[in-house]
Amino acid sequence: MGDWAERAAGAEARFADGEARLPEGGDERQRQLTRMGNAAWAAGLSLLMAGRLREAREWLLRAAETYRRSWEGAPAGSWGRPIGAMKSRLIAGDREGAAADARWALEAGAAGAESPIGIYAAALAHLVLGEEEAAGELAPGLRGRDDFPAPVADALVDLAARDAGGYESAIRALVADFESREEYLEDIPIADTVLALQALARRNGLEVALSSPLLPS
Repeated sequence: MGDWAERAAGAEARFADGEARLPEGGDERQRQLTRMGNAAWAAGLSLLMAGRLREAREWLLRAAETYRRSWEGAPAGSWGRPIGAMKSRLIAGDREGAAADARWALEAGAAGAESPIGIYAAALAHLVLGEEEAAGELAPGLRGRDDFPAPVADALVDLAARDAGGYESAIRALVADFESREEYLEDIPIADTVLALQALARRNGLEVALSSPLLPS
């Protein structure tokens, strides 16, 4: 999978370069901030894989903060940004920050979105806030769609229902899905959604022991 420290250094450099050239305003600013958020995310996950946990947490929190900054001026329906923020904070172990970002997603109207990414943002936000009943009302709408990954939908439904057996099957299927991919965001081969969902599962005693080259050892 390559040298994780080298990957982290490259991502940190991309973030610094983007920050140095950040426009004052306009559409390009929110685009640049999104690219910077992705770079910070890549740095944090690479450092996590390298076992440099303190630095990993710092970069994951920076990713969440940058995704939040990119929301201003973003096109309607840019739900990937609150999702990225919540996932980054969950992986970093920042439950309070994840809850704040969950409230941001819901206040922005994710629960009323028609797109699968919006429904995903809302269901994830409710799970972050411990509102399993509300998540359980939304997550089934993600099942059976050809524009949303089935293992993620199943895992959300099972987390909402606190179904240990169903969640284990879903999360293992999601690991396999990640392992079958040929392309990854920022060319960082890490199952980040698995890590975020496992953080939620841990809270309710549903975490599954997993082993994969795409997960920290």
